[in-house]
Amino acid sequence: MAHYFVGDIQGCFEELQRLLSKVDFNPSQDQLWAVGDLVARGPGSLETLRFFQQLDGSARVVLGNHDLHLFAVNAKIKRANPSDHLGPLLSAPDIDSLIGWLRLQPLYQEFPEHKLIMTHAGVPPQWELDTLRTEADRVSAALQSHDYISSLIGQMYTNGSNRWHDSMTTVERNIYCINALTRMRFLHSDGSLDFGCKLPPAACQDPDLSPWFEHAGIINQTHTLVFGHWAAVMGNVPSTSIQALDTGCCWGEHLTLWHLESNQKITQSRLKKS
Repeated sequence: MAHYFVGDIQGCFEELQRLLSKVDFNPSQDQLWAVGDLVARGPGSLETLRFFQQLDGSARVVLGNHDLHLFAVNAKIKRANPSDHLGPLLSAPDIDSLIGWLRLQPLYQEFPEHKLIMTHAGVPPQWELDTLRTEADRVSAALQSHDYISSLIGQMYTNGSNRWHDSMTTVERNIYCINALTRMRFLHSDGSLDFGCKLPPAACQDPDLSPWFEHAGIINQTHTLVFGHWAAVMGNVPSTSIQALDTGCCWGEHLTLWHLESNQKITQSRLKKS
């Protein structure tokens, strides 16, 4: 069995299919891992969700910030970003089934045999593995509850829970977990999350900010961390124990597939619009 990890698809379904054909992906034998943001700016969000739903046990997915935003848009508590192409998905006859499937997807995936952790944006450096499991599993339980829109999705649009501490309420812990695992890029020197700067690391001029993966982390001392989310990084990280897979396909760059067993990366450039 081969294990392939793909960066942020964001509705770039045709590029995904071409990429998988390059490696002769066979769902009866291989497994496809996706770092989240299955939907949004590309034209094929509907096809992407249907594809992963049909893969069933041959796919391992984590939720990204755009996937979480889809829940709010579908519930009509937020409007779709004009630059997203969610119309066909939102009006699809199987939208309820697709939303139900997406709600079952976690914020992290663990591959114990290879000591590997996959999240959308990364893992807070100060978190141990048990903390990741506890916090992310609680968010998943809330997401799968009947009142998930009011109790979780409707409350997650805040930058307030940006620093981890023991006295946080359950709501604050859930929001911090979502912010850290799906939105994190730069951290301040005190470890708090920064939501303003989205530049490449070398272009950031704020001396108090540095990429989360440059902070001394606990989990990446024992595990490989796989993440996406930060297209400006373009896969360039300073550690062999971290794999950055978002290479900006939806922004005109390319989609990246990492083959775990051979440690090789295969890419597919963004297709030109007709």
